[in-house]
Amino acid sequence: MHIEEGVVTGAKLILGYATAATAGLYALRLADQALRAQGGASLAARGALATAATFVFFQVLPTAPVGVSEVHLILGSTLFLILGAAPAAIGLALGLLIQGLFFAPFDLPQYGMNVTTLLVPLFALQAVAGRVIAPGTAYVDLRYGQALALSATYQGGIVAWVAFWAFYGQGAGATAGVLSFGAAYLLVIVVEPLVDLAVLAGAKAARGLRGSGLVTPRLYA
Repeated sequence: MHIEEGVVTGAKLILGYATAATAGLYALRLADQALRAQGGASLAARGALATAATFVFFQVLPTAPVGVSEVHLILGSTLFLILGAAPAAIGLALGLLIQGLFFAPFDLPQYGMNVTTLLVPLFALQAVAGRVIAPGTAYVDLRYGQALALSATYQGGIVAWVAFWAFYGQGAGATAGVLSFGAAYLLVIVVEPLVDLAVLAGAKAARGLRGSGLVTPRLYA
């Protein structure tokens, strides 16, 4: 999902900083809500876990350049279901920043676009979760169809934002690359729910995490 160097250049980069700032403000709102609900220690711990996981997703797991970007297994719905929206947002932003600072400095000018691409679909996922998961249903009890809806929302959002940045930077000439990138992400949309359900099954077996502050309360309640 990285917007590669040269896709968007010059003054057009400013839009990415503006959208990232807007997403950051909403993430701060979520963080404030999480802080009030579970306290600073829990938010910090879950944010650190999400950051470490995001770094692994980008730097350790396999990635493949396809079309206008790269295909990553970004388990955004997994982070959301286990840790909550605010820690997931913190982790996605910080994990991407750490990777850029230490391993891919050429990606830093595109950081605003890339963090927007990660966070806005996460916020959409949160909204969809409120519709497809009945109140009172613990996340450990989700079915494949529900996990698929969350994955499709998140990964579909990533594809939409990558397409937007590509067309914004290159115009209609980006069409072929966008189509191939979107087609490649269909596999991720199918695989991610299986990963979600496997992780949730592990969490269901590890009931000792309930009330620990290391997971979102909705995981078990």
